[in-house]
Amino acid sequence: MSASESSGSVVRRILLGSQLRRLRESRGITREAAGYSIRASESKISRMELGRVSFKARDIEDLLTLYGVGDEKEREALLALAKEANVAGWWHSYGDVLPGWFQTYVGLEGAASLIRAYEVQFVHGLLQTEEYAHAVVSRGMPGAPAADIERRVALRQERQKLLIAERAPQLHCVLDEAALRRPYGGRAVMRGLLKHLIDISERPNVRLQVMPFNFGGHAGESGAFTMLRFPESDLSDLVYLEQLTSALYVDKPDEVGQYERAMTRLQEDSPNPSQSRDLLRGLLQLT
Repeated sequence: MSASESSGSVVRRILLGSQLRRLRESRGITREAAGYSIRASESKISRMELGRVSFKARDIEDLLTLYGVGDEKEREALLALAKEANVAGWWHSYGDVLPGWFQTYVGLEGAASLIRAYEVQFVHGLLQTEEYAHAVVSRGMPGAPAADIERRVALRQERQKLLIAERAPQLHCVLDEAALRRPYGGRAVMRGLLKHLIDISERPNVRLQVMPFNFGGHAGESGAFTMLRFPESDLSDLVYLEQLTSALYVDKPDEVGQYERAMTRLQEDSPNPSQSRDLLRGLLQLT
């Protein structure tokens, strides 16, 4: 199974959930009533509609009957979508060191056609070198067994294959200069990171910009965030906000729009990719 196929299962889960929600709402049926029909709770229906759980064929069949979907072709299409949505992603093998809330993000990241990110604490995971990733993970998991740290680093390296895949997404990343000035792993590691960023920023699907200290206050005042866009037309843009013990996914259009404007301003106010490479070269000389 390819990474894109398994990543797509997350998107299919969300797509199926949103279709089930639309069907339920069009019939004026409450989540409580829908849950009763499949011997489940209202919260189970909510999780299904948000694409956060796997689907049982029997539950989907019963819900489609409740929602008045009698057309066999439509039923078969939705049941096939449910079967595809239950495919486990490649990252599930890292479940021993990967929080459940981050597994969802890895799947969405792998299915996105455009990834836009602003980072201030450290370099985005898709752009890290192995040595830098090891330093970051070690700092973030004090006292963890060496094997767990290595597994986390391996996962990060696996994620990075996305950028060189046949259907690689566009990655537009704005790094605050603070992320480049904050040393992780010592001088040699930081030099290796800066060289890597200069090289990878030349890739046609990577747009890397650096927001310099001398610009002063800027649109990234709320902190780091990632925006994901998908090739599926009926799946809206998502904003991913990572927290210490969980993550928040923002999909309300007006809220996503605010992050969209912030990202646009960050890109407009930062030196362009060519100028940012010059800034990276300057930092490399100082390191």
